[in-house]
Amino acid sequence: MTETSEVDLHRLGLEAWAVRDAARLIGATSVGCAVLDDLGRVFVGCNIEHRFRSHDIHAEINAISSLVAGGGSYLRAVFIAAERQRFTPCGGCLDWIFEIGDEITHVFTQSTVDGAIVSHTAGELMPYYPR
Repeated sequence: MTETSEVDLHRLGLEAWAVRDAARLIGATSVGCAVLDDLGRVFVGCNIEHRFRSHDIHAEINAISSLVAGGGSYLRAVFIAAERQRFTPCGGCLDWIFEIGDEITHVFTQSTVDGAIVSHTAGELMPYYPR
């Protein structure tokens, strides 16, 4: 895997914040996600909430599903945009990040459009994930 370039990171951030506006909410938090595959293609997704909350689709899963549907096979980076402080993907989303990516997949989060970008690898977020 190659490092995520500043250009890729900027593009992922713009796409994640833009798709966040399409979120379907029942709760309070719109989430946008942009993912980068091994060919440098970007796929996006937002959270889609259902009145029966067990059917909610998280933004990360939506974006990863789009990557797979678009023919992608490896997840290089994930960028999550949400107006929340100190957040990371949930355990279910991390399972999918590991399924399509691996422990060195970059995971970026940002709480405001021009705010600090927090960076982790999937392995840092879930160090005991079975390999």
